[in-house]
Amino acid sequence: MKFEFKKEKKGLISLKNGVLLEGLPGIANVGKIAIDYIIESLKPSLIYSITSDFFPSAVFINSENLLETPKIEIYHKKIGRKDFLFLSGNTQPINEASYEFCREVISLVSKLGCKTIVTTGGIGLLAPPEKPQVYCAGRDLKFVNSFRKELKISHDVFGTVGSISGVAGLLVGLSDPKKINGVVLLVETLAHPLYVGMEGANELLKTIEKKFGLGINLKGYSKEMKELSKSIQKLDLAEHIDAETKDSVNYIG
Repeated sequence: MKFEFKKEKKGLISLKNGVLLEGLPGIANVGKIAIDYIIESLKPSLIYSITSDFFPSAVFINSENLLETPKIEIYHKKIGRKDFLFLSGNTQPINEASYEFCREVISLVSKLGCKTIVTTGGIGLLAPPEKPQVYCAGRDLKFVNSFRKELKISHDVFGTVGSISGVAGLLVGLSDPKKINGVVLLVETLAHPLYVGMEGANELLKTIEKKFGLGINLKGYSKEMKELSKSIQKLDLAEHIDAETKDSVNYIG
């Protein structure tokens, strides 16, 4: 088995001005946190569950102490005159399998009528940013510049980072701009495994809401962020950062 796309909703799905928003585990989980919050808020319909032997050989313990196998899901919701797909999950494909996974997702959403892909990820820094900045990159310069102008993103990602790892980069990088155009939204965050990027995810949410007007309750997220931050701040992350990490360059994913 490579990738099994199990259809969860009966009937044909045809998108009008379709947009795919992606957020999978990565640096500080900023993208996953943002997209999961959107799914929790909007309660879209689950249309596909994706499983594979190319996902990591592990299971995950949820909040109810139950085990969950690796999976990625695609949700759908119509908002105004646009149809939105949300791709989230508890894992990513391993190594070269990311290429095949992204090609299959691109093929699927293209057939459904998706015209735009927006992925999310983090730019790993050596210290938590006071105010995380959002960056934008893609394959089509005109399309990227239109995003940057509308969202008032003035800073360049070039020179800040070198590569974008995993699905966040490949979904946009492998898509054909003539058929499906796309951008990667990247936000600054701390590159440390103990860090939960609530602030970075908040900036991604504000950026996505400004662009698409999904109707996300940002005040509700801010309340959750403050409550979680209180417990997280009890950890002195500086004591856990390796000396090797201090000498490393920034990275993203």
